Amino acid sequence: MTVQSGNKTFFRQSSWMVFATVVGGLALYGVHPFARKIPESEYGVLGLLLAVLNCMSIPALGLQMVFAQQAAAAITDQEQRQLARTARGVLLGGLVIWLAAALLVFFLREALLAQWKISNPVGLWLTLLVGLAAIWSPVFGGILLGQQNFLWVGWAAMLNGIGRVATVAVIVLVFQGYAAGMAGGILAGALASLFIFAWFTRQTWLGPGAPASWKAWLGRVIPLTFGYGAYQFMFSADPLFVQAWFDKEQTGFYMAAGTLGRALVAFTGPVVQVMFPKVVRSEALSEHSGVRGLALVVTGGMAALGALALALLSPVVLAIIYGKDSYQAAVPLVRWFALVMVPLALANVLLNDLMARRVFKVVPWLVLVVAGYVAALFFNHGSFVAVIQTLGVFNLLFLGLCAWCARRNRPSALSAT
Repeated sequence: MTVQSGNKTFFRQSSWMVFATVVGGLALYGVHPFARKIPESEYGVLGLLLAVLNCMSIPALGLQMVFAQQAAAAITDQEQRQLARTARGVLLGGLVIWLAAALLVFFLREALLAQWKISNPVGLWLTLLVGLAAIWSPVFGGILLGQQNFLWVGWAAMLNGIGRVATVAVIVLVFQGYAAGMAGGILAGALASLFIFAWFTRQTWLGPGAPASWKAWLGRVIPLTFGYGAYQFMFSADPLFVQAWFDKEQTGFYMAAGTLGRALVAFTGPVVQVMFPKVVRSEALSEHSGVRGLALVVTGGMAALGALALALLSPVVLAIIYGKDSYQAAVPLVRWFALVMVPLALANVLLNDLMARRVFKVVPWLVLVVAGYVAALFFNHGSFVAVIQTLGVFNLLFLGLCAWCARRNRPSALSAT
């Protein structure tokens, strides 16, 4: 394949993934206009449950990318058989871990409900069920991504969003459900995408197996888990602290602003999804690929334009999505979020390139960034703006470390050794 045709393929696949993510994302965020039908305090709880789900998916992030990496590099029949055996083993192990976590939540339920100001415990249990889908989906989804079957990766994203918003519409409009009922919509969407992932990879994970080196596999999954976990924590963990520290009647405004800010990063995510398996395959075939540079340019342009649009149009966007005049209090917060999330979008490109090439030396430093971020939040959370500014400082540090490591471990330097 020539460089020109490779670039055309990258842009075509990226365009499809961006389209699918926009459609799926609009459907996912279509849940949030229903905030006008529920109290602000309940919307704050919904934002908390989404943050809990994101943090529950941290271990699974490493799984998705290690399976994408393994599937993309599985060229021989023996490697395909090892992939099948590994997938089945991880699915069983994930179920055991989830059962242990469910038992722990059961014993701590009273403390969790009180700390996070959750009035209806059903929402917590439904979110826990979504957690099982979040553990299993990365196994199937990682295989599908590694096989570069972007068509059905995109459809899974769209049906996840459509299933979620359709179910929430029924729960809120027909049954007058609040945050707990809306968690049921999240579960419906998660099950839809899980089914697609499992169905279109069934020939792989149900196929004949061969013994795999679990030591070597863990040697990849552990740094991937901590690397992507660090990114996911920076992306989504702040509502856990905000809901605990601030008045529940005000946290809904922060959740609204954070939702729009995180959408900015999610909007650029498809470019990275297309890039990752291509870098892995290039490494497996000892080929040179300039896909990282393309991904950085495209991601930077999309993030900058998206941030500018949020900064200028935030009053209109909030009015359209949330309806209530009270949510205009989130306008300054949206503008801060638009600014601080751009570095994280760029860092995501560099992090995925490093992880695809198994440059894991950056991971301990990224974990230290997360630790510093948490410590800083405990000392600097006097206002919503202070929380967002703290996030911005550590997002810049996260980007700087990824850029430094990427510069010191360029693909050309690696191939020469």
